[in-house]
Amino acid sequence: MSRQAFVTGGAGFLGAHVITQLIEQGWQVTALHRPRGNRERLEALGARPVAAQLHEASQVCEVMPESPDAVFHIAGNTSLWRRQDANQHRDNVLGTRAVVAAAIQRGAHRLVHTSSISAYGIQSAPITEDTPSTAANDWINYNRTKYLAEEEVRRGTERGLDAVILNPCGIIGAGDTHNWSQLISLINAGKLPGVPPGSGSFCHVGEVARAHISAWEKGRRGHNYILSGIDASFLEMVRIICDILGRKPPRRTVPTLVLRLAGQLYPIGSLFTGNEPRLTPEKVALVTNRVVASSARAEQELGFNNKVPLETMLRECIDWMRAEALL
Repeated sequence: MSRQAFVTGGAGFLGAHVITQLIEQGWQVTALHRPRGNRERLEALGARPVAAQLHEASQVCEVMPESPDAVFHIAGNTSLWRRQDANQHRDNVLGTRAVVAAAIQRGAHRLVHTSSISAYGIQSAPITEDTPSTAANDWINYNRTKYLAEEEVRRGTERGLDAVILNPCGIIGAGDTHNWSQLISLINAGKLPGVPPGSGSFCHVGEVARAHISAWEKGRRGHNYILSGIDASFLEMVRIICDILGRKPPRRTVPTLVLRLAGQLYPIGSLFTGNEPRLTPEKVALVTNRVVASSARAEQELGFNNKVPLETMLRECIDWMRAEALL
């Protein structure tokens, strides 16, 4: 008898990779989408789509199979624009609360919750699972809501839920339409305004998806697992992208003060367009800091591979974008 998985966020970048790997391993996948959401995308992946409002526990419970082997809660709102704060709290915090409640009520064997390294807040020292989070009262709503979502999962474990939490860093690979692909598009069009002085840790989407399934199999109940990867500055990343695209690489980064000023000015234009600005104070804060984290626990316990070269990840993303006529 095949295993049953319930997946939220399956039409997204990471979620699609998780569904693909589950289907390849013979799982039956039920995938949640919002009313009027991307049902066709989920069907194409091989999943059975079901519709519900993510933040309504009764609706999620109604469409979740009885006693699923795994619930993969991947859906999340990654906005870094304060005008989306209320929606982000609804999606990330209330949505997680609803999924946890449904998983308990339907008797799920285990919940794997996709959090983020941002749930630890902005840290000056390398981050491990034992690092105390500073995000509870963070001024960046995304960081705060990812931390609060983890708290919803932890409250679920106190009620008997078997759950594991994953904290990926910057995920790169094929299928990305909203994250690093935007940077690639700007470089390809010669419209990159400048390179921020920060740095990050970057992990391969396929390996992050594999870690989700491994967390269901091997993860310790109630534990966090950081999924980091290749540490690089944004300048190093942009130079690799330029090399792949055949564009002239930048020589230096933009001063932090210039970016902070731009982060204050760009949102003014959005008051008239209604579109999320290219830069916000929150985005500036994240791209001018240095994010270093250790995935030692995930490597040892989940078999996570954090060694995929940054160039390989970026090339896969660019090749996919070309194939999809996005470049």
